[in-house]
Amino acid sequence: MCYDIALNANLQKILKRVPLLQTGIRPNFDFTATYHKIGMSFPQWPVVVDNDGLQVDRFTWGPIPKLLDTAEKVKRQRQMYLNARSEKVPESGTMWNAIRHQRCLVPVTGFFEYRQIPGWKNKVPYFIHSREEDIFFIAGLWAYSNSWDVDKPERIPTFTLLTRAANPVMKQIHNGGDNAGRMPLMLPDDLAMQWVKKDLTETDIRNIIQHEYPAEQLEYWPVNSVRKAKPDDESVIARVQYENLPAVEF
Repeated sequence: MCYDIALNANLQKILKRVPLLQTGIRPNFDFTATYHKIGMSFPQWPVVVDNDGLQVDRFTWGPIPKLLDTAEKVKRQRQMYLNARSEKVPESGTMWNAIRHQRCLVPVTGFFEYRQIPGWKNKVPYFIHSREEDIFFIAGLWAYSNSWDVDKPERIPTFTLLTRAANPVMKQIHNGGDNAGRMPLMLPDDLAMQWVKKDLTETDIRNIIQHEYPAEQLEYWPVNSVRKAKPDDESVIARVQYENLPAVEF
């Protein structure tokens, strides 16, 4: 699944990608560019929604479903909701189907996944981004959640990232663990702008979640582990040479 993302960009770069956002910026909106955030830290992130016009605001990564009705349950299980399988969105009776009309876009400059190499003790982390755009969009869903924070008990806007079956490149990189063979639901600009339209039909939703981002439009390379403490700077995405690392075939 996708638990590690980057947004090394400022607000002006996001506005350049979505000119319609010029009039949809919340007062005092700001964010700090980052080379890596892990979902399990439940960070705040710029998220694009259609609220009588496109707007960008800070949402917290990781919804808190009603079934997580104690602080202990939240601590133990919240990370399970950082991602949502896109196949579940049209499936009646699922949590994601219930909020399918609360669609959003999550701007990123890249994401990270770990590759399992036969015979190697440790997985190899990769940084993956679009060859086409500095900033691209991952489809998401949003919801208001009980924060379970003693200092901030109010409901907060949260989001989850949608994932789908991996394309040929991502199948080779994200090839281990319980959720192997998945990748973020990356959307080209035309589908991204459709995704947040309020009048999207059920058929439209099904068509968009079937989009497979072309493997040839991805750029990727191995990096050092992003799960170890390090400065939040360019070194996070620096290319690393691993001896005898098999190539990703495409």
